[in-house]
Amino acid sequence: MSGEKDLEQIKREAAQKAKELAKQRQAAKQAGEGNDPKEVADQVAEPEVKETEAKAEAPAGDDAELAKKKAAAAAKAKAAALAKMKANAQSDEASEAKEEVSAPVEGQDAELAKKKAAAAAKAKAAALAKMKATGQVEENAEVETPAATEASAGDDDDLAKKKAAAVEKAKAAAAAKRKAKAEAGGEADAPAGDDDDLAKKKAAAVAKAKAAAAAKRKAQEADGGADASTDDDDLAKKKAAAVAKAKAAAAAKAKAAAGGGSADDEKAKAIAAAKAKASAAAKAKSAAGAKAGAAEPVEEKKPSPNQPYLDKYVKAVTDNLGDDILEDFYINPLSKDVPTLVAKKESYYRLAEFLKYNERLGFDYLSELHGTDFQTHMEVYVHLYSYKNRQSVALKVKLDRDQPVTQSVQPLWAGADWPECETYDLLGIKFEGHPNLHRIMLGEDWVGHPLRKDYEPYDVEV
Repeated sequence: MSGEKDLEQIKREAAQKAKELAKQRQAAKQAGEGNDPKEVADQVAEPEVKETEAKAEAPAGDDAELAKKKAAAAAKAKAAALAKMKANAQSDEASEAKEEVSAPVEGQDAELAKKKAAAAAKAKAAALAKMKATGQVEENAEVETPAATEASAGDDDDLAKKKAAAVEKAKAAAAAKRKAKAEAGGEADAPAGDDDDLAKKKAAAVAKAKAAAAAKRKAQEADGGADASTDDDDLAKKKAAAVAKAKAAAAAKAKAAAGGGSADDEKAKAIAAAKAKASAAAKAKSAAGAKAGAAEPVEEKKPSPNQPYLDKYVKAVTDNLGDDILEDFYINPLSKDVPTLVAKKESYYRLAEFLKYNERLGFDYLSELHGTDFQTHMEVYVHLYSYKNRQSVALKVKLDRDQPVTQSVQPLWAGADWPECETYDLLGIKFEGHPNLHRIMLGEDWVGHPLRKDYEPYDVEV
């Protein structure tokens, strides 16, 4: 009885130890990043090794010789399994775990061997169920069952072959599972962290480059014509620079061919090159300005604030004197937008008289009168002002350059006396009806009129 109790205690301790070892391995596998095919093979092969060892270690009964043969066969099977596991690069942990299996106990009866074999088969079945539940072994993977193990207990060679076959099948099943996941687009069982980071960085760089290219295209589309004009300006500058460079090269070549020259020649060449460069730059600048001006939209000019006054004067003149009295009328932007009336030659005095004595207009003050030589014709300019209306008007008349004669307005405005004499003195315009038309700056014997475009001094010393 005492021997049987000791035997039962030993069994319970062995079973407890096997359970704890299985739990530790299971926890280590769950903490890892993926399933290791070597560990799967260890789980499949380890219970079978233990079973074989248990069967081999127990003596068959009375025949000690048979027990020795079985022990030798078990040792041989164990050595073959270990060699197979090492060849397949199985982990040291599995090897150490297998070495921890209890040493052979000689002298135990066949009943003890059977009970150990049953406990080992039970532990193997539990480990297999756990592995199926956690997905470490495929559901359809053919793994050696406890019944098959018990049936082949007497044949050690078959047991070693079955162990190797089970290990190979487990490896093949794990490899097939990884391949299926990879084809389906899933992650590999043991992905490399560096590869994932590299892939993410590449994807981010591609996205960033695409965004930059899109922004650049959008900016170019928004700029439109401005970019085109800028390109034209750059092209003109490049052409001018190329022309200048070519001229400088030609000058240098000519100098080298002539074998040098005097300092004056070199100076002249330098001046010519500088002039050519400046001319090319000016042409490029003017061309760019013309293009820019053509590209820019012409702004519509705002109407002058004096436009109503001009309309008023023109209406009063045409209503009272007729449509054929005015040659032209406009707002002069070069003279503070003053309304300007251009009278026909024969209507000059008549229009001036109307501007002074008309009740609605009343231009009673002459502030300025002068003449101008335009080479094609002469022109008299009179500026009038109305104190009553606080308004201004300019009166002009165009004269023949060869015979510049018009009527004097001195009878209307006494302030025209001296300005008309001055205009006669410097330009030779004659004012008929003037009470005392004479030279007031030059002598009466002076030849010519100095403000004419074709004036030539009679005295060579002048």
